[in-house]
Amino acid sequence: MTRYADIPKPIRSGLVIVDPERGTPQRIIVLQFNPDTLERSVTPQSAGGEGGGGDSGGDRNEALRLKGPAQETWKFTAEIDATDQLDVAAPDGIHPELAVLEMLVQPTTAQLRAASHLSKKGTIEISPIETPLTLFTWGSKRVMPVRLTELSVNESAFDVNLNPIRASLGIGMKVLTVSDLPAGHRGAELYLAHLAQKEQLARKARAGSFAQLGLGRGI
Repeated sequence: MTRYADIPKPIRSGLVIVDPERGTPQRIIVLQFNPDTLERSVTPQSAGGEGGGGDSGGDRNEALRLKGPAQETWKFTAEIDATDQLDVAAPDGIHPELAVLEMLVQPTTAQLRAASHLSKKGTIEISPIETPLTLFTWGSKRVMPVRLTELSVNESAFDVNLNPIRASLGIGMKVLTVSDLPAGHRGAELYLAHLAQKEQLARKARAGSFAQLGLGRGI
């Protein structure tokens, strides 16, 4: 007889915030529920420009060439529901969980004050604020560096103090590749590891045959 304790718990997807210099995790964000669907887009970087061809001879010579890794984007909807975990105290509703995700696309007050201080001192050029490295994890076969490009929040229930207790979040991400990160950056190494795992999985796929394509004599 199978007991509930014997049923394996599902692996959760989530985000890991990493110090890009030391490589140490700063925070682990576990999504409360795994998204029901994932929308992915993979766009090749063709050397010959959009469409991989063109009217000039130079473009024709580069029709089959790639100038870098494909640009990959992900979109999914995440759900947060305080009523599904009543054993956890939530005096602020889901404000903390929402704030953690929103801070992935916000500079900190300390960073803003530092930039303001440099501006008052007359610094001509102030470098853009660098954020920690963010990794998206979807099981052990998908661990990749990303940048959040979209975060929309739909709050649908509130407690008596108007704290949100249920929300759905539309999250959009761009996978960061070696084309986006400087050489030697820890995120670039993590992307190469992610790409190498894709290569290993591709080798496991069963090859087809000419007969299946109706080309018994080959091409």
